[in-house]
Amino acid sequence: MAKDLHLVGFRIGRETFGVPIDLVHEIVRVPEITPVPDSPDFIEGVINLRGKIISIVDLRKRFGEKQITANKKNRILVAEVQDKMVGLIVDAASEVLKLPDGQVDPPPNVFEESDVNYVTGVGKLSDRLIILVDLNKILQKGELRRISDAAAGTATLGAQT
Repeated sequence: MAKDLHLVGFRIGRETFGVPIDLVHEIVRVPEITPVPDSPDFIEGVINLRGKIISIVDLRKRFGEKQITANKKNRILVAEVQDKMVGLIVDAASEVLKLPDGQVDPPPNVFEESDVNYVTGVGKLSDRLIILVDLNKILQKGELRRISDAAAGTATLGAQT
């Protein structure tokens, strides 16, 4: 018997993406973000979420989105990536998707040969396509280390003041 995939669906631009629900700890509104100097442009900074310092990555910038506008629907997916908590800004995130395993196709070859190797499959849900992504591949190890260092440095600064 085929298992259903349980995903958190989120939007960037006009596309719907999905990540496994067990990686997402919570979805929150975008609070004030403290910028971190000398960080890559897709790293917005850090937030204090109930006493934990969490690095914030703008997934819209990471995906190369040209038109980025802040609005009330923007959300932060707080997810666990390689044993680290990271916040991911998306245009909207509100749905839990159940995708039958048989409705997922492997990614087209074009994704494997480019920088978009984080696409793990394409799900078909009625008349919609859901692009399944691997958060570990979106944020490479070096980037995660810099994000963690930025969060740790900001937490240390906050403790000193």
